[in-house]
Amino acid sequence: MAPAPPTDAPLDSAALAAQPVGYWTWAASQALLAHIRGSMAREDVNQPQWWTLNHVDAAENGLTRAEVSARLDAFRNDESAGTMDHAVDSLLHRGWLVADGAGRLTLTDAGREAKARIKALVTRVRAEMHEGVSDEEYAAALTVLQRMIRNVGGDATPRTGPGTGRRQP
Repeated sequence: MAPAPPTDAPLDSAALAAQPVGYWTWAASQALLAHIRGSMAREDVNQPQWWTLNHVDAAENGLTRAEVSARLDAFRNDESAGTMDHAVDSLLHRGWLVADGAGRLTLTDAGREAKARIKALVTRVRAEMHEGVSDEEYAAALTVLQRMIRNVGGDATPRTGPGTGRRQP
């Protein structure tokens, strides 16, 4: 069944219930990721760099490359092999991260300033994506998606840690 043509008029409940969830989850993912990535690209940063800054900053004594990769495994897909190493390399090159003699990565002052700027960006992007969507509607949508994931034997365990909360796209 093909999705309904774009319209500003909402479909009634019966028409919505007949829509394919696979299409709409894909369409939502594509549109939201394009918006997030485009907004970040205009600031010359990407999601793996943002995630890396968050996780390294949250670790009391910094992280090694291997620890960054292990913590960010949940974000990976087949297209992102080597992405975290590239993120670390680019952040080191920019002077946002520094590695000590043991290879532990920590944020520099410039890295903390960049993290604050990116945090403001992702807060704005989140607000744009959630415009007109109440917290209750958002929670209900996620609850339904989690139930459907569990219904088909998938893992609907929420991600935890820096950069994985609702306020972090």
